[in-house]
Amino acid sequence: MSESQFSRRKFLGGAAAIGAAGAIGFGPLTSCTSGDSSAGSSAIYDWKQRDYNFPPLLDQVPEGTVLKAGVIGCGGRGTGAANNFLEAGGSTVTITALGDVFQDRIDGCRDRIKKEHGLEIPDENCFIGFDAFEKVIDSGVDIVILATPPKFRPEQFEAAVKARKHVFMEKPVAVDTAGVRQVLAAAKMADNLGLKVVTGTQRRHQHKYINVYKELSNNAIGKLTTAEVYWNGGQLWYRNSNPAWSEMEWMIRDWVNWCWLSGDHIVEQHVHNIDVANWFFGKHPIKALGFGSRQRRPTGDQYDNFAVRFDLDDGRQVLSTCRQINGCTNAVNEVMHGTKGKAFTSQGGTSKIVDLEGNELFSYEDHETSPYVQEHKDLITCIRQNIPFNEAEATANSVLTAIMGRVSAYTGKEVTWEEMMNSDMKLGPDTYIMGDVGYMKTATVPVPGSAD
Repeated sequence: MSESQFSRRKFLGGAAAIGAAGAIGFGPLTSCTSGDSSAGSSAIYDWKQRDYNFPPLLDQVPEGTVLKAGVIGCGGRGTGAANNFLEAGGSTVTITALGDVFQDRIDGCRDRIKKEHGLEIPDENCFIGFDAFEKVIDSGVDIVILATPPKFRPEQFEAAVKARKHVFMEKPVAVDTAGVRQVLAAAKMADNLGLKVVTGTQRRHQHKYINVYKELSNNAIGKLTTAEVYWNGGQLWYRNSNPAWSEMEWMIRDWVNWCWLSGDHIVEQHVHNIDVANWFFGKHPIKALGFGSRQRRPTGDQYDNFAVRFDLDDGRQVLSTCRQINGCTNAVNEVMHGTKGKAFTSQGGTSKIVDLEGNELFSYEDHETSPYVQEHKDLITCIRQNIPFNEAEATANSVLTAIMGRVSAYTGKEVTWEEMMNSDMKLGPDTYIMGDVGYMKTATVPVPGSAD
């Protein structure tokens, strides 16, 4: 396999996107509601410069008119998000429409909602096909829950915003730079329309993460110098080919193993940890150098592991590793290093702060609502109390950071943020039909560098 076959050109595309970026007015990517600062000419060491808009974190949502939601993407995560939403809002919310490309996904989601919440969704509000998202959006809902494979999310998010719907969308919000730009443009539109957007980055809705962030902002470990972020876990699920399935059906049912649908696991899963680093540093990296490999994956075209060094504009670094292989030592957490100590954060375990000698200064264990429910409580609260809240831009920046790491690993070369933003990368087949699209015939696992 030649170097040119998996060159930066292949994975970055050309510079055609420069005009598009200017047209929607990115410039420096900042958000008035997320509290994130993108890379700039000066280092942000002073936490007091930041104006982070924390979520409400109420135990119970405020009363109000019943909010109607529609679910687009009714697989495991979509069904889970639907139940999280109903648990968050209780009798003050409902789900009135479902959409998916597969009938069995609709049926499974519908049955679980009825079993767990006694809610019946009528046949006429259950939509099948690649255009099902349009029908759900047009069905009279107030909120759209987006949980399809990530490739489809940018188009669906844009459509929901144009229809003036509040949005919960799962991470990652895109898989390529074309999708990131579409999300960024729609995010600005959502701000202008006063819409509320939550993006499935649960750690930003957890007391333990927010409390550690606040402690660090009060100089608990001094100036941040380096971060380590990990999602090293076991193999995810996969689907073997079924003779009854077309090529497209197999890929969508096996979506977490195909880069064009999921973004590879550094984007689809590890973006959670990368997002924490971007959040705590208050900026995104400006370049990445990484590597990865495929060792055991039985389907798809993705890697099993990545290791990336992300460099910020002020010389600080984020060290990132992620892996999906069984029988290995696992770690899903983040470590922030400072001039006076370290902070350890973890969604499932204890978060704590220690000084340079290892003495514990602060700790926080789980005594809170599930973050999967809390993020929906925060969305409902922000809608009812008209609190500005839009996570789409911050999450899009974290997704682009992860894509930058993926491209570096695929090519074996350093990749910059500027290259990513000027890229016309667009993954996947040109046509969405539930049939054979010729994609698998040319799909190959990236091999970095030269064989020489």
